[in-house]
Amino acid sequence: MVREIKDLALRQLAEGGPQALSVSAIAKALGVSGPALYRYFAGRDALLSALIVDAYDDLAHALTTAAEPGLPGLAAAYRAWAVAQPHRYRLLFGAPLPGDAHDERLATAAQRAMAVLLARLGPGPAPEPALATQLTAWARRGGSDVDPGTALRAVTVWSRLHGAVSLEIAGNYASMGLEPDLLFAAEVAALSNGR
Repeated sequence: MVREIKDLALRQLAEGGPQALSVSAIAKALGVSGPALYRYFAGRDALLSALIVDAYDDLAHALTTAAEPGLPGLAAAYRAWAVAQPHRYRLLFGAPLPGDAHDERLATAAQRAMAVLLARLGPGPAPEPALATQLTAWARRGGSDVDPGTALRAVTVWSRLHGAVSLEIAGNYASMGLEPDLLFAAEVAALSNGR
């Protein structure tokens, strides 16, 4: 039943985003009463949180099983996952849903995906001391004991890949007449060369 509920919720997300998610519509599609679904999820927000955790887990799995362990392979896996399921990608990286920003389960799930980058990317340049302190604290909260340069590299790579992928799935490159494959390859090459 949980899988069926999540599958229907994902269909709603694909069709209309988080605002389209309706527990009542899911219950109707399953032929049960709305209150019956509350045995599985406390409400709409709990269902959305479960979908976010699942999406982070799937993204972490995609990164972990990337064909190539280095930056090009990680970048390709990140992009492939996002392009194949833009509704789930937007759920992770769109505007935070109420209560998301400080939800410990969601933060832990997000850290699992970032841990792959921390483990597989080499160090970057050493950041200035105040940023180094913040990066070290952030990495340790996620269970990683990497140096600040590696943490900075992971955050920088993620930021740039996120920007490129977000623009692609929003259709911005297409509206500019630019080929996303070529732009993404150029971005990965620049990142690989430390630019």
